[in-house]
Amino acid sequence: MPLKINYNGNSGFAVAVFAGLLAGYMNLPWIDQGASIISEVFINLLKLVSLPIIFLSIVATASGMKSAQDIRLMGLKVLKYTLLTTIFAATVALILFVLIDPTSSQITVQFTEIPKANQTGYLTYLLQAIPSNIVQPFSENNVIGVLFLAMLFSFAILSLPNDKRELLHAFFSALYAAIMKITTWIVWLMPFAICAFLTLFVRDMRAGLEIKSLALYLSCVVIANLVQAFLVLPLFLKLKKISPFQTAKAMLPALSLAFFSKSSSATLPLAMQCAEDRLKISRQVARFSFPLCTTINMNGCAAFILITVLFVSMHAGVVFSPVEMIAWIFIATIAAVGNAGVPMGCYFLASAFLATMNVPLNVLGVILPFYTLIDMLETAINVWSDSCVTTVVHHEIKEKMAAAKNAREAPVANLVQS
Repeated sequence: MPLKINYNGNSGFAVAVFAGLLAGYMNLPWIDQGASIISEVFINLLKLVSLPIIFLSIVATASGMKSAQDIRLMGLKVLKYTLLTTIFAATVALILFVLIDPTSSQITVQFTEIPKANQTGYLTYLLQAIPSNIVQPFSENNVIGVLFLAMLFSFAILSLPNDKRELLHAFFSALYAAIMKITTWIVWLMPFAICAFLTLFVRDMRAGLEIKSLALYLSCVVIANLVQAFLVLPLFLKLKKISPFQTAKAMLPALSLAFFSKSSSATLPLAMQCAEDRLKISRQVARFSFPLCTTINMNGCAAFILITVLFVSMHAGVVFSPVEMIAWIFIATIAAVGNAGVPMGCYFLASAFLATMNVPLNVLGVILPFYTLIDMLETAINVWSDSCVTTVVHHEIKEKMAAAKNAREAPVANLVQS
């Protein structure tokens, strides 16, 4: 029986938006404090279930497949389109950066405290995908480690005899059903969370409204994301003969949550339910593709990393050749793959790159007050890209299965005619 997450997107969302804007403009400390508590509790609740959902959805889905070949087929399709859309996002970002040239005007640096980023090498970060024990990835919120364990368990289960495989499939499916039931209760709180998120958003925008010196940079990042969302991804769907409008309409609740929560991992439960219930994506594809995309499909992150690294570096006096700029398309793509899908994850990755290049982070500190809006936008773009990739994979697998069925039936039809 499919699980349902009931989301009254129209009335609840409208009331939450109105209340959040009103509360934000009232500018009362006790309201801001209450909004901070509500938003933090909601994000913590979603983080509580996000990693178990990634693990259980992949294992429960994969253990029900006929063979490891099915996993490879679906996984390769997801990976192919993920890399394709992310490379396009980084390419669009570079083109806009060159055209807009945000480094043409100087920035008056006002020192802003910059959150400490993990400045270990990227290779070390990737090596953390192989944990030393099973509990470690969950306790350290290591999404790549959880994904590694899920794939390892999936292939191991598929190699077992049928009786044991069916037993484990039933076990993990039951656990997945339980965690989704908890998620259903959490999502009922979403209107309150959206109200709190908007209250804090208005407060943050009031605190950092001077954007003249950063107008070119911000326009570059925002336009790059909008081009990806409204031009590149819809064209991608159109080429696959899929309606972009119907896809976006079906995924609107998940896209709204992604925008306000600033976390693609936190949006994962609702995104899968929207795909299954509103887009009619098969459960097998949705529960395999979305967790994988949440980990590796970061269109908005790639665009942000490329533009931010070039912008901050050039203000520090670093000169890039055309070849080096093109190389950053692939560097940003690789960096975006494996981003944990948590709030400010792209900001930390960009700061880690800049620190490795020995670039002063003062300008990055100037960007920080405006990152709230950027993070909201790019998270929604990431989930929109996840939705597009999952929809395309579903349609391609569906067409392949139909073609295989017709091929099996053709010899029978020929025999009947003869």
